[in-house]
This record gives sequence, structure tokens and C-alpha cells, in this order.
Amino acid sequence: MLQEEIVLVDLEDREIGTAEKLEAHQRGDLHRAFSVMIWDSHGRLLLQRRHIGKYHSGGLWTNSCCGHPRPGEPSGDAALRRLKEEMGFSCQLAPIGTFTYRAELGGGLIEHELVHIFRGHYEDAIVPNPKECDGFSWSSPAVIRRQIATAPQCFSAWFRKYVDAGWPISPPVEIAQ
Repeated sequence: MLQEEIVLVDLEDREIGTAEKLEAHQRGDLHRAFSVMIWDSHGRLLLQRRHIGKYHSGGLWTNSCCGHPRPGEPSGDAALRRLKEEMGFSCQLAPIGTFTYRAELGGGLIEHELVHIFRGHYEDAIVPNPKECDGFSWSSPAVIRRQIATAPQCFSAWFRKYVDAGWPISPPVEIAQ
């Protein structure tokens, strides 16, 4: 795994420093992250199956794209960059809020993130990067909730927390109508 610096923050999302990504996850440092939710015109959310070789949560289903902004990189720019790198496409993204959580992942790793959440709409071909993603699926919120209820171990810790909170796992109003 390449060394990557991430941005440490306080509970108000003020930068307090940087840390190497793996070390931050080993210590459980609160850090800035982003998650992207891509919807289609049928009110389905794009899910990705994380590459099995990822250092944590490999092989699990999760939201469309997620990651960490680099030091000095705005979260929206990072979300656009990683969406293209992971899923092979770009689309307009709109910020919809933040979500803070902490989850023990096993293997001595802890996710403790203040997550900037973005959503977008996309209808064209998806060609995910096989080094990032082992598959993708379009699913309705109702199907996602049922799948998590019956097989929670198949989904990332953060995505389960989003669904448990009831937010932001619903299509944008303009799509839902």
C-alpha cells in the first residue's frame, strides 16, 4: 500500500494536522473523508463491491465511492477525483451534509471519520477500475435495507451506519417524484 497522508480534524471539521492513513486508522484518529451517492432515474443507488485486496473492508458492498481528501484538497474535488479513479466516470456532485461515525473494523483498524457526503445522478456506462472495485449494482433503498438486515456482514461499516441512521440512503427529491 502506498503511503498516503490524510487530514486530521476536530468535531467541528477544523484541520488539526495530518497523519499517514494506515497509522490514523490504527489509532482511530478523527479524520476527514467523503462518500458519494450516485442515483439513477429509477431511484436506485449505485453500490460498489470494494476490491478484495483493499487493506480493510475488502470484498464488502458499500456506497458508490468513498475516500479521503489529500491535504489542501477540497472534499468536493477529492470526491470527483476518486469517483473517476474508482468507477471510471464523472458527473456533477452536490454536497448534502456531513456524517460523523466511529467503527472498529477488526485487524486493529478503526474508522473514525467526519464524512462529507455528496450525491449525483448518472445514467451511462460504468467501467470500474478492477484494482479498486470488484463489481457494482444498482439497488433501491428498500432492497438495500432488506439486504443489510439479512446479511450485514456483506456491507461496509460506514454504509451500514448511514442506512441505520436513515440518511442519506434515499433518492434525491427530483428523482423520487
